[in-house]
Amino acid sequence: MKLIIRLLLNAIAVFAIANILNGVSIDNYTTAIIVAAVLSLLNLLVKPILILLTLPITILTLGLFLFVVNGLIILLADNFIDGFAVSSIWTAILFSILLSLLQWLLQSFLKTDKDSN
Repeated sequence: MKLIIRLLLNAIAVFAIANILNGVSIDNYTTAIIVAAVLSLLNLLVKPILILLTLPITILTLGLFLFVVNGLIILLADNFIDGFAVSSIWTAILFSILLSLLQWLLQSFLKTDKDSN
Protein backbone atom coordinates (compact mmCIF):
# COMPACT_ATOMS: atom_id res chain seq x y z
CA MET A 1 0.00 0.00 0.00
CA LYS A 2 2.88 2.35 0.83
CA LEU A 3 4.39 1.75 -2.60
CA ILE A 4 1.18 2.75 -4.37
CA ILE A 5 0.84 5.89 -2.26
CA ARG A 6 4.44 6.88 -2.98
CA LEU A 7 3.94 6.24 -6.68
CA LEU A 8 0.83 8.42 -6.71
CA LEU A 9 2.61 11.18 -4.77
CA ASN A 10 5.49 11.04 -7.24
CA ALA A 11 3.00 11.25 -10.11
CA ILE A 12 1.42 14.32 -8.52
CA ALA A 13 4.88 15.87 -8.17
CA VAL A 14 5.75 15.08 -11.81
CA PHE A 15 2.47 16.58 -13.03
CA ALA A 16 2.83 19.71 -10.90
CA ILE A 17 6.41 20.39 -11.99
CA ALA A 18 5.53 19.75 -15.63
CA ASN A 19 2.88 22.46 -15.36
CA ILE A 20 5.36 24.89 -13.78
CA LEU A 21 8.43 24.44 -16.02
CA ASN A 22 8.27 25.69 -19.59
CA GLY A 23 10.53 23.02 -21.10
CA VAL A 24 8.62 20.04 -19.69
CA SER A 25 5.31 18.81 -21.06
CA ILE A 26 3.11 15.94 -20.00
CA ASP A 27 -0.16 14.84 -21.57
CA ASN A 28 -2.35 13.70 -18.68
CA TYR A 29 -2.46 12.14 -15.21
CA THR A 30 -2.02 8.63 -16.58
CA THR A 31 1.20 9.67 -18.27
CA ALA A 32 2.36 11.20 -14.98
CA ILE A 33 1.82 7.86 -13.23
CA ILE A 34 3.76 6.09 -16.00
CA VAL A 35 6.57 8.66 -15.75
CA ALA A 36 6.75 8.16 -11.98
CA ALA A 37 6.93 4.37 -12.42
CA VAL A 38 9.55 4.54 -15.18
CA LEU A 39 11.67 7.00 -13.20
CA SER A 40 11.53 4.66 -10.22
CA LEU A 41 12.67 1.73 -12.34
CA LEU A 42 15.43 3.74 -14.00
CA ASN A 43 16.65 4.98 -10.62
CA LEU A 44 16.68 1.40 -9.39
CA LEU A 45 18.36 -0.25 -12.38
CA VAL A 46 20.27 2.30 -14.49
CA LYS A 47 21.35 4.98 -12.03
CA PRO A 48 23.75 2.77 -10.01
CA ILE A 49 25.51 1.76 -13.23
CA LEU A 50 25.80 5.40 -14.35
CA ILE A 51 27.13 6.43 -10.95
CA LEU A 52 29.75 3.69 -11.08
CA LEU A 53 30.81 4.62 -14.62
CA THR A 54 31.03 8.33 -13.80
CA LEU A 55 32.68 7.91 -10.41
CA PRO A 56 35.98 9.62 -11.35
CA ILE A 57 34.28 12.77 -12.67
CA THR A 58 31.85 12.73 -9.74
CA ILE A 59 34.77 12.70 -7.31
CA LEU A 60 36.54 15.40 -9.31
CA THR A 61 33.47 17.67 -9.20
CA LEU A 62 32.83 16.87 -5.53
CA GLY A 63 29.53 15.16 -6.33
CA LEU A 64 28.04 17.88 -8.50
CA PHE A 65 28.10 15.60 -11.55
CA LEU A 66 25.30 13.60 -9.91
CA PHE A 67 22.97 16.41 -11.01
CA VAL A 68 23.94 15.60 -14.59
CA VAL A 69 23.34 11.88 -13.96
CA ASN A 70 19.85 12.71 -12.64
CA GLY A 71 19.21 14.84 -15.72
CA LEU A 72 20.29 11.98 -17.96
CA ILE A 73 17.85 9.67 -16.17
CA ILE A 74 15.05 12.20 -16.87
CA LEU A 75 16.05 12.41 -20.55
CA LEU A 76 16.13 8.61 -20.75
CA ALA A 77 12.59 8.50 -19.37
CA ASP A 78 11.67 11.10 -21.99
CA ASN A 79 12.83 8.70 -24.70
CA PHE A 80 10.74 5.83 -23.34
CA ILE A 81 7.44 7.66 -22.77
CA ASP A 82 5.47 9.22 -25.62
CA GLY A 83 3.39 11.76 -23.67
CA PHE A 84 6.37 13.14 -21.73
CA ALA A 85 8.83 15.63 -23.24
CA VAL A 86 11.82 17.51 -21.84
CA SER A 87 13.45 20.18 -24.01
CA SER A 88 17.10 20.14 -22.83
CA ILE A 89 19.57 18.72 -20.36
CA TRP A 90 19.39 21.91 -18.27
CA THR A 91 15.63 21.62 -18.04
CA ALA A 92 16.01 17.97 -17.08
CA ILE A 93 18.49 18.87 -14.32
CA LEU A 94 16.16 21.58 -12.98
CA PHE A 95 13.24 19.14 -13.24
CA SER A 96 15.14 16.52 -11.23
CA ILE A 97 16.08 19.04 -8.52
CA LEU A 98 12.50 20.30 -8.21
CA LEU A 99 11.16 16.74 -8.28
CA SER A 100 13.47 15.70 -5.45
CA LEU A 101 12.43 18.68 -3.34
CA LEU A 102 8.73 18.16 -3.97
CA GLN A 103 8.96 14.41 -3.31
CA TRP A 104 10.71 15.11 -0.03
CA LEU A 105 8.04 17.61 0.94
CA LEU A 106 5.10 15.35 0.00
CA GLN A 107 6.55 12.24 1.60
CA SER A 108 7.39 14.07 4.81
CA PHE A 109 3.64 14.35 5.38
CA LEU A 110 3.33 10.54 5.21
CA LYS A 111 5.96 9.74 7.80
CA THR A 112 4.55 8.69 11.11
CA ASP A 113 6.14 9.59 14.40
CA LYS A 114 7.75 6.44 15.79
CA ASP A 115 7.67 7.77 19.32
CA SER A 116 3.88 7.90 19.37
CA ASN A 117 3.52 4.12 18.80
